[in-house]
Amino acid sequence: MNRLSREKSPYLLQHADNPVAWFPWCEEAFEAAATNDKPIFLSIGYSTCHWCHVMEKESFEDEEIAELMNNVFVSIKVDKEERPDIDGIYMSVCQMLTGSGGWPLTIIMTPDKKPFFAGTYFPKDSRFGRPGMKEIISGIKDLWLNRRNEINKSASDIVNALNNNPASSAENIKENIFDKAFIEFKERFDPEFGGFGSAPKFPSPHNICFLLRYYKRFDNEEALRMVEKTLQHMRMGGIYDHIGYGFHRYSTDRKWLVPHFEKMLYDQALLSVAYTELYQVTGEISYRQTAEEILEYVLRDMSSPEGGFYSAEDADSEGEEGKFYLWALNEINNIMESDTQLVAEIFNLKPGGNFTDPVNEGDTVYNIFHLSKSIRELSEAHNIPEDILKNKIEYARKKLFAAREKRVHPYKDDKILTDWNALMISAFARASQVFENRIFEETAVKAANFILNNLLDAEGRLLHRFRNGEAGITANLDDYAFTIAAFIDLYET
Repeated sequence: MNRLSREKSPYLLQHADNPVAWFPWCEEAFEAAATNDKPIFLSIGYSTCHWCHVMEKESFEDEEIAELMNNVFVSIKVDKEERPDIDGIYMSVCQMLTGSGGWPLTIIMTPDKKPFFAGTYFPKDSRFGRPGMKEIISGIKDLWLNRRNEINKSASDIVNALNNNPASSAENIKENIFDKAFIEFKERFDPEFGGFGSAPKFPSPHNICFLLRYYKRFDNEEALRMVEKTLQHMRMGGIYDHIGYGFHRYSTDRKWLVPHFEKMLYDQALLSVAYTELYQVTGEISYRQTAEEILEYVLRDMSSPEGGFYSAEDADSEGEEGKFYLWALNEINNIMESDTQLVAEIFNLKPGGNFTDPVNEGDTVYNIFHLSKSIRELSEAHNIPEDILKNKIEYARKKLFAAREKRVHPYKDDKILTDWNALMISAFARASQVFENRIFEETAVKAANFILNNLLDAEGRLLHRFRNGEAGITANLDDYAFTIAAFIDLYET
């Protein structure tokens, strides 16, 4: 076991038995790098990150790569969810140098924390035009030993560029900024499937909430149509878990069909608010139902006995992404006693599978539950009254959910983060107001008391993370901003 075995972070603990001599982020690591004249290899990720798992399996668990890393670097692991401050700085470096970002985030820097190399996932061996870890380590070693001046100049240039990049403008905000934002959303809007841009597509509920306010303030019907189109297609798509509820993190395609299967607490919080607000605007019952289903998922699967909310569920189970959520048609036939054909037609299930695996780039025999028509349209198409059709779907869902519960579940990241919990408190509080639901109100109050009882230090300042009975890490601005917002929502409730 390496030094990470003494940490609380589930992500760091996942790497505690790697042959890489990992340090957590600490002064000891930087002192060791300076004393031994080695560059720092900084790897940032989180416990439910699919490509973090892939890079660990390919490289960090590999004895050959680990030996190379231990000889050339002092290696540091950071959980981005525990330390968003560190991640924010070095993600800016990666985006500045490469034009993109993501996790795992790979940074190589001098012992005084100045970065000179950045990227995301790297395979063990070079392929698909992407350099491999062997090549990178060898190249960095040569640069460090023989061309140090170039490294130092590059590192200084990067730091200067970061420091000279203004965080905000001093210009006064004028009301036309709302129009500019709306026009930008309008230009990027996908009129066929909703959402913004092409693939991959993220839910981005904060954009939805802006458009709802733009509609309300300026009576702009187009803004409301964009919101409805997006939230309808997301709810119908494979990005929504039709069997167990809740939203997956993002869609790999523009149709919202094939998701990246991890589930994040903050997505559930913000999306439930978006559907709650859309229900307030339209009175359409399906939006209320979606908000309530998301909160049901959080209550069932993401709530600690003490009242806090867990952080995330992994995309992977049994070493395969999405395995927990995918279905072969013959499996459904064996579970269902009746209406198998109806369920298959409603949710577009096929004997040979209904999607192409974007990772393996081949057809699968598995299906992702999704709708191509609304329940109202399906009711008319099948000549079944809407209430009877809903009952049939709910009966099938419960049977399939019970069967799915017997599968190996994805890993759950059970750390409790103040900022994400505060978002969830706001979601339950606001849903309790709109739907007059006392359970939602009690859930929000219990979670708020959890923060007050467990995530304040002796001076009354917020802490960021709680796990296994222990709170730690100084809170960030997000923790304060979201907690204040949550307590205002609770006061109003």
